[in-house]
Amino acid sequence: MSKITADHVFTSESVSEGHPDKVCDQISDAILDACLAQDSKSRVACETLVTTNLVVNAGEISCSGWDQLDFEAIVREVVHGIGYDHEDLKFCSDTFEYICRLHEQSADISQGVTAGEGLFNEQGAGDQGMMFGYASDETEAFMPAPVYYSHLLLDELQKIRKAGTIPYLRPDSKSQISIKYIGGQPDHITSVVISHQTDDIPLEKIQADLKAVAEKVLAPSGLLKDNVEYFINPTGKFVIGGPHGDAGVTGRKIIVDTYGGVGSHGGGAFSGKDPSKVDRSAAYYARYVAKNIVAAGLAKKCEVQVAYAIGVAKPLSINVDTYGTGTIEDSRLETIVSSSDIFDFRPAAVIAELGLLEPKGWSYLETAAYGHFGRPQFPWEKTDKVDALKAAAK
Repeated sequence: MSKITADHVFTSESVSEGHPDKVCDQISDAILDACLAQDSKSRVACETLVTTNLVVNAGEISCSGWDQLDFEAIVREVVHGIGYDHEDLKFCSDTFEYICRLHEQSADISQGVTAGEGLFNEQGAGDQGMMFGYASDETEAFMPAPVYYSHLLLDELQKIRKAGTIPYLRPDSKSQISIKYIGGQPDHITSVVISHQTDDIPLEKIQADLKAVAEKVLAPSGLLKDNVEYFINPTGKFVIGGPHGDAGVTGRKIIVDTYGGVGSHGGGAFSGKDPSKVDRSAAYYARYVAKNIVAAGLAKKCEVQVAYAIGVAKPLSINVDTYGTGTIEDSRLETIVSSSDIFDFRPAAVIAELGLLEPKGWSYLETAAYGHFGRPQFPWEKTDKVDALKAAAK
C-alpha cells in the first residue's frame, strides 16, 4: 500500500515572527521591499544575522539610488513591529548595534540574468538548481494540514500578543502539530506542541491559557477529537528567548516556509532574494501550477519540479507527480504544463505574470513569517488557470 493511502501520522512545525531566524528573514525581505520600491529593477541578495542586541546585514545589491535608503531605520522598524521593544529582552529596536556590509552585485552574475547581456537575449535564471511546488486538497488552502494548522495557531497567538489579550506573551514561539491520516486523508490531531516565550509566571496558567487558544483555533478543522496530547512549554520555562536566547540567520527555516516536510525541497531559501533568483520565483510559480492542477480536480495531490541553469531562460526540465491521484496520466499533465500556452516558466514571464517586481496588495515582508504558501494575498495562490487546465485535459 502506498504512503498516499496508508494510515500514518505526519508532523509539521511552524515558528513565529519572533523566532531569531524569522527575525532575520523579515529584515532581509523588508530591505528587498525597500529596494524594489526605490527601483523595480533592483537585484538583491541580502543576508541577516542577529544575536544579543546586534543585527548584521551583508550581501549584494544593485539598486538605482540605493544610497538614499536608510537600511538601519528599516531594520529598526521591523524589529519594533515584531515586538522586540523592551530592554529586558536583551534585543531591543532602540538600542541594538547595527552593522551593514551590503555592497554592489557582481557584474558577472548580473550579465547572466539581465536581458540583452551575456550570451542570451532574454533574462536568464539567476542561479542553477531545482525548485518544487506542492498542493493538496486536504485543506481549503490546498496545503498539507499539519503545517497549515501550525501556522494558523502561531498567527493567532501573535495577534493575541500584540492586542495584549494575554499580556505575558513575548515574541518568540514555536508550534508543532501531529495528524493521523486514514486512507490518505487527515482524520484527527494526535498532539499539539506550543513553546512560547513568556514573562516568568506560573506554568499552569500558561498551559491553561494557550491550550484554550489552541482549541479555539483548531476546532473548526474538525480534527480535534478525543485523546489529543498537549505539550505546552514542555521544558517548564521559556523566558529567555529571541536573538538573546539563540542567534539567527536568514534562510534557515525552509521547511517551515514551504510545506512542512511534505513533498520535496530543492534546498534554496527565499527571503532576501529578488525574483530574478529562481530559488524564490520559480518555487512560487511551481506552487501556482500545482495548486491550479489540484483546484481543477485533475489530482488530489500534486508536486511540480522545475530545473534551471544560471543565465538560461528556458527550464532544463519540468516534472509533474500526482502520487497516483491524477485523473489523467502524469506524463500528459507534464505535457500540458510544459508545452502549452497556459504556463510559462521563463524567469521574465514568471516575474511578469505574478507581478513580483511591483507587489500590489502584498509585500515580501509578509511572506517571511507564517508561510510563503496557503495565504490568499499572494499572487501565486490564484486559481485562475483552472478552466484552461480543464479544457486542455479533455
